[in-house]
Amino acid sequence: MDASDRRQWIRTAILTGVVYFIVGSAFAAFARWSVFGLTAAAWNRLAFLVSAVTFVLHIGYEHFRLKDTVRLIAWHVSLAVALAAFLLALAANINDLQSLSGYRPRMLVALVAWPLITAVPAFLVALIVAAVLNVMRRRT
Repeated sequence: MDASDRRQWIRTAILTGVVYFIVGSAFAAFARWSVFGLTAAAWNRLAFLVSAVTFVLHIGYEHFRLKDTVRLIAWHVSLAVALAAFLLALAANINDLQSLSGYRPRMLVALVAWPLITAVPAFLVALIVAAVLNVMRRRT
């Protein structure tokens, strides 16, 4: 792996994290603007679907294009998820600053908790998916 490949995964992780953040923020706004509860639930499900497709595409890119190891793929994918969770927690903190009830300092916990809560399961799922892809590649 040369230096450009090392930088490529960083760019990919940052871009993917920003995509997760945009999807989460935009679809939450669409859900808030919807008149009926059913429509809000549909927006939330659609956000989950788009995020899941992004997750799988990121794993596929790392596996097929960058040819990373299983653990590196899981690590890179979980970093993208953690970045998105951090950005969402930061946005939640900023939103809380503007609330009528005033800022709650306990919201600072979200800056650490949300990335951890999302990155650990993302790592495990990516590890399993990447391992399955690795086994399938060896069989062919």
